[in-house]
Amino acid sequence: MISINVFSEERAWSKRLKKKELFFNQLCKAFPKKYKFLNKEVSLSLLLSNNKKIKRLNKNFRNKNKSTDILSFPFNEKIKIIKKKSYIGDIIISYNYIDNPKSQKFQFFKEKLIKTFIHGFLHLLGFNHVKNKDYKKMLKEEEL
Repeated sequence: MISINVFSEERAWSKRLKKKELFFNQLCKAFPKKYKFLNKEVSLSLLLSNNKKIKRLNKNFRNKNKSTDILSFPFNEKIKIIKKKSYIGDIIISYNYIDNPKSQKFQFFKEKLIKTFIHGFLHLLGFNHVKNKDYKKMLKEEEL
């Protein structure tokens, strides 16, 4: 089972997403069986942020001086969830990215958020998109 500790440092998230923790925990319950980690306690932290703060983190940790949609920080390089309890890492998502364009309907906002979260979650599990073959593999997993 996956549990998510959700933190928010951007007030605008509350306008679009009322029950943040419930939203993400329900999303994880809808994952394919192989990502539900049945009989295990898998946890992660999620920070709902904005472009300004994510840009600073991107600069500090990746040496890229620009904002981005999402950052993922796996707790370990090679993820092997063999223990009963495992902390897999942290995800940060920028509100400004998800809410662009501002005129979008809530359904599109939600779909974009779900896709972005799944992308970050897969990074925590060791997926990447450095090489084209890895990109295709990750893209296939995102569609599940």
